[in-house]
Amino acid sequence: MTKQRPDYDPNAYNPEFSRAFLAPKYWGTWLMLLAALPICLLVPARAKYRFAQWVARKLVKKKKGTILNAWLNLEACFPEQSKQAREAILIETLTTAGAFLLSFPLITLRGRQWFQQHCDVIGMEHITRHTDHGEPVILFVPHTWAIDAAAILFASQGLPVAAFSKRQKNGLLDWLMHRQRVQYGGNCYEREAGIKPFIRAVKRGFLGYYLPDEDMRDESSEFVPFFSTTKATLPSLGKLSKVTRSHIVPVLSGFDAKTGRFIITIHPAFSEFPTGDNKTDAHMMNQHIETMLEGQYDQYMWILKLLRTREDGRNIYQEAKRKRAS
Repeated sequence: MTKQRPDYDPNAYNPEFSRAFLAPKYWGTWLMLLAALPICLLVPARAKYRFAQWVARKLVKKKKGTILNAWLNLEACFPEQSKQAREAILIETLTTAGAFLLSFPLITLRGRQWFQQHCDVIGMEHITRHTDHGEPVILFVPHTWAIDAAAILFASQGLPVAAFSKRQKNGLLDWLMHRQRVQYGGNCYEREAGIKPFIRAVKRGFLGYYLPDEDMRDESSEFVPFFSTTKATLPSLGKLSKVTRSHIVPVLSGFDAKTGRFIITIHPAFSEFPTGDNKTDAHMMNQHIETMLEGQYDQYMWILKLLRTREDGRNIYQEAKRKRAS
């Protein structure tokens, strides 16, 4: 009988390896993985950075797909900056993304000790001052390229997390990504399962892993400032904080593309949160994201459809796509 982890939850998302992954449908994925392994293991961080930068300069000119999303987000969030300045941010963003993708498998391939030695953690006391006293904590984690790194690191140190995950279309990649996320413990839950399993996990002592910046197209979202625009923001974190009696601790899970090191920056817990007013709480959340990203915009996933829901009902991504097609 297979020994289950102490934190195993049958209600969590637990994909397993399938013989179907050996079918021709996945041969391309296997070839991609085999080709990437030597680069990941043998190429120095500086060389990965230069290669990623070269690719980024090529991609930034192709204003379509996720690159177009990033251009639109940057134009909305930084209208005061020149096109050249926004392009510089996007090149740095894509460079960080590329270097990270060429290095992320090392977390599993090299093992726990290597990973911990290649992480720089700033502010761990902002978590342990609560967990050492048995106080529940929900981590407030914006969508950076290295978003999973902090969760894996904390789990490797005996602080497993409970998080929501989105099932990938490619079953093989989905299984591999999930296996890496929970290799040292923790649980992932699908959103379709509802919020209750997440709440139970936080009450059991897991670090909640809350992603605050997704546009879920939810009617309860509040339109509040986000950089120089407004963004539909879910105010549910305030309710989660009340129900679980958790401290909300902001964490930026970053990656230094030049050195190949993971940089985990932990900020002090929110003060006077929740306020009791959804709009105020949502605004506070976005302000924290802005503060955390200051000076390191390259860490953020600007390629996401962050502004999909607008107050006037427009869809800026579809409009731009149609405009390019015409």
